[in-house]
Amino acid sequence: MRTWSESKNRIFIKTPEPFDFKVNLDYLQRDSNECMYEIEENTIIRVMEINHLRALVRISETDSECLAVEFIAGTKPELLEDKEAVVNYICEWFDFDTDLLPFYESGRQDLLLKPAIERFYGLRIMGLNDLFEALCWGILGQQINLKFAYTLKRQFVEKFGEHLDYNGKNYWIFPSYEKISKLTAEDMADIKMTKRKREYIIGVAKLMANGDLSKENLLHVDDLKQAEKELIRIRGVGPWTANYVLMRCLRYPDAFPIDDVGLINAIQFVKGMERKPTKAEIRELSAAWSTWEAYATFYLWRMLY
Repeated sequence: MRTWSESKNRIFIKTPEPFDFKVNLDYLQRDSNECMYEIEENTIIRVMEINHLRALVRISETDSECLAVEFIAGTKPELLEDKEAVVNYICEWFDFDTDLLPFYESGRQDLLLKPAIERFYGLRIMGLNDLFEALCWGILGQQINLKFAYTLKRQFVEKFGEHLDYNGKNYWIFPSYEKISKLTAEDMADIKMTKRKREYIIGVAKLMANGDLSKENLLHVDDLKQAEKELIRIRGVGPWTANYVLMRCLRYPDAFPIDDVGLINAIQFVKGMERKPTKAEIRELSAAWSTWEAYATFYLWRMLY
């Protein structure tokens, strides 16, 4: 049950334990080229597009274990169902529905995870609520470094997305799959991604526009392996991208991108290895993470990124 209240143009959402707003804020600031929100003086400003409305919100922490969500630029919804949709969006974004205590209990017994848990206690897997955005981000990030992936995302969003203006700044809305489905690869030629990636993104958009792919349908798949198979059927989506989406969007706690370069590098770093761990070694190390592979991966990533 999500607990929230409202006062004037604010909504207050009760945060779960354990949760550390500052730790999550630090994660959100890991690259200055992020274009989907702004961090200003320990607050997050972003547009949320939910159902038929667009709300520009400023999210901050209160002293009473709540997040304060302030509606700015006259975008406060009037209907109760829309306010609830905003609450649900934020709770999903911060992964408030996951009880982290069992992960911490087992993770503190793991020499590999213990340093990350102690350093980032209260960190949640910050989500990508929109399936199209999650798939695009996964495709954009294939075989390139994180910094360049952020550059490509900004180019894509600023060319094809819409925005709200507030105090001289643009707050961006991720391009809709309906719009991208009508493009050709040539329409995206000035974005510095490969032609193949442009084709993959347009292909995903067409599947969603045709109703052949949706978050709702994937959420009805109870088995991780079956959900992974459904995603891998999409052109341009391999096991890494599928598991990334399963982690960040569909919230499978046992999603595990075992071949991820960042995970490999993080294990090498934490263990002080002179060489990269093999896949067999990663499987052996991760045996203790059963049912928590997504969080274990996310925390190890955080040691480097």
